[in-house]
Amino acid sequence: MASRVGLLLAPSSSLARNPPRARLPYPLPSHHLGRPTYRRFASSAPLRSPLWWPRQAPPLFSARAMSGSAGSPPYAAELAAAKKAVALAARLCQTVQQEILQSDIQSKADKSPVTVADYGSQVLVSLALNMEVTSGSFSMVAEEDSEDLRKDSAEEILEHITDLVNETLAEDGSYNITLSKEGILSAIDTGKSEGGPSGRHWVLDPIDGTKGFLRGGQYAIALALLDEGKVVLGVLGCPNLPLASISNLNGSSSGDQMGALFSATVGCGAEVESLEGSPPQKISVCTIDNPVNASFFESYEGAHTMHDLTGSIAEKLGVQAPPVRIDSQAKYGALARGDGAIYLRFPHKGYKEKIWDHAAGAIVVTEAGGVVTDASGNDLDFSKGRFLDVDTGIIATNKQLMPSLLKSVQEAIKEKSQAPSPL
Repeated sequence: MASRVGLLLAPSSSLARNPPRARLPYPLPSHHLGRPTYRRFASSAPLRSPLWWPRQAPPLFSARAMSGSAGSPPYAAELAAAKKAVALAARLCQTVQQEILQSDIQSKADKSPVTVADYGSQVLVSLALNMEVTSGSFSMVAEEDSEDLRKDSAEEILEHITDLVNETLAEDGSYNITLSKEGILSAIDTGKSEGGPSGRHWVLDPIDGTKGFLRGGQYAIALALLDEGKVVLGVLGCPNLPLASISNLNGSSSGDQMGALFSATVGCGAEVESLEGSPPQKISVCTIDNPVNASFFESYEGAHTMHDLTGSIAEKLGVQAPPVRIDSQAKYGALARGDGAIYLRFPHKGYKEKIWDHAAGAIVVTEAGGVVTDASGNDLDFSKGRFLDVDTGIIATNKQLMPSLLKSVQEAIKEKSQAPSPL
């Protein structure tokens, strides 16, 4: 894909436009109820911004399997669709991040490039799920909606998103379609669901870890599926996480293949593969049972977690290694394959956890043999809408360490609550 730094920063008058020839718009099969509508036109009629147009390149992937096919694992079709959707979104995000790092954007107040990637990622995930999943209505709980993009002042950034999404689709070749601006907005707004305890709901964070994304660090595309209030599958696309393991304390590893795709289905375990689709490998959390030998993950940004509290927890537990601080749900993936033993997340008072920040990561860890709870030892409940109702914080580790970790967490929280407030 050609560099788009100029496109992301240039005025709209400098954009090269290549409008598609008039064609019949690409129709969705009738079973895709509840998805963005496709407007049909007679071949002689002019096109007036249909949601998307067909492209002539043949798809690179074979026809999808129906969910629940005889002999297939549970949610096999949904998992395949989720992996494809996340890998496609990761391709777009990698393009934008590379351009950010080749410019000086990360040092400016203007965050429009990450906004483009955030929206573009959500569009591609929505599109791929709509195209690949063949049963039931579509519901998605996602971080973004199109309200800001529908303002006149957002016309230029909407054009950038549209161009970037269509270039990504053209390079991938799986779908013979081109999205219009209205198609972009419609796809974004499929993420407006409130979720809840009934039915199926996809849960998406299109870019988890935007600060890491901007500085060239860790970020993740996180996608999960809720079925009757329970997380039944999750996929984490981590473009900057080594495929093998994290070998140093800043969350990177020189010389290793970069880009890991973690996936898990309820009752089937967890796996990791490359974003390009290498054979999946089963993963499991570490078996460390002595805290002295454990290391722990926490958020890179002090604004995202109370480092003083996590430090106190580690001290009480007897952890001797310094914290491994990386952005995003990449921490869940690294924990699930045994790169570390503990994950601590304690946001500052008043912060409400969103379900898209934990749904995919939590099932990857639990299916890898780990345990994820709040600070009181309660399981995370994803059935109550867009937010999690958790006590104080979230912890994750293996089954051997959880009892002692939970005790240290509660002691540290009590001690902090009794400490005099600074003047």
